[in-house]
Parts: sequence; C-alpha cells; structure tokens
Amino acid sequence: MAEETILQHWIFTQFAFPFLLVFFIVYGVLSKTKVLGEGKQLNALVAFVIGLIFVTAITPKLVVSNMILFLTVALIVMFVALLLWGFIGAGKDGIQFSNAPKGLKWIIGIVIVIAVVFGLLWSMGQESKAVGSIFNFLFAQSWSSSFWTNFLFIAVVLIALVLILRNTKK
Repeated sequence: MAEETILQHWIFTQFAFPFLLVFFIVYGVLSKTKVLGEGKQLNALVAFVIGLIFVTAITPKLVVSNMILFLTVALIVMFVALLLWGFIGAGKDGIQFSNAPKGLKWIIGIVIVIAVVFGLLWSMGQESKAVGSIFNFLFAQSWSSSFWTNFLFIAVVLIALVLILRNTKK
C-alpha cells in the first residue's frame, strides 16, 4: 500500500493548495490590472478574502482541481512533443529545420503526434485496448484486404510518379 506524504494530507489538498492558488492568481491579476488602484495591501486583502470564499465552496474547488490536473498533464504532453521535435530538427547552431521540404516537416510532425498519442496511451495503461481496437478496425474487417491492396498499389504508383517527375525537372 502506498504511503501518504505530508503534502497529500487533507489540510493541504482541501484547504492550503486551493487557497494559495486562488490567492496568488487573484493578487497577480489585481496587481497587474490595477483595478483597485496601486495599493498592494488592498489587493492582498481582496485576494485573501476571495481565496477564503473559494475554499469554502466545494464544486468550484473540484472544478479547479480537475482543471489543474488536466493542465499539468497537457503541459507534460506538449513538453514531450516539443522535445521530440527539437531532437529531430536540431542542428549545430540550434534548430535548422528551415531548409527541409515542407512535406518532410508535415510527415515528421504527424509521426511525432502519433508517437506522443501512443506514449500517452501507454502511460495510462490503455495501449493494448486502443492498439487492439485500431488494429482490428484497420486489418480485421471484411473490407480491409481489398482496401489495403488498393492503398498500397496507389502509393507505389504515386511514389514512382514523384520519382520520375523529380528526375525530369533536374
């Protein structure tokens, strides 16, 4: 059984963290917009009262908690995607992806998105369900054998045409 840390105690999760989050966001917005004037004490007092009112309400606190969890996961997923993009496009002096053909950028971008989606599914423990259902949908249907035969035929013809037309332009 997993041990509970002090940061998981109900006083922190139900009171301190939501209060601090709302307090600092409201204080920052009031300070930046100067709605109540230049007084830091007034901004802090209003933010303190709003934070206390927020902590007493259950439903908004649950909504904010769920949104913060979603935001955290979304930021990590975007970080991984941008990190993969940087690894692929990095050159000696930083990202040197401007010289690559536009089609190559799209292909690499799509591959990165697919990799991140599969990584997210794997981290949630859903990869076998998702991959299995995708595999069954694409390859175990009555229409799939004729579709993939035609798809591969058209792909080979298009690749041949691109190579022929590319050589004639040079």
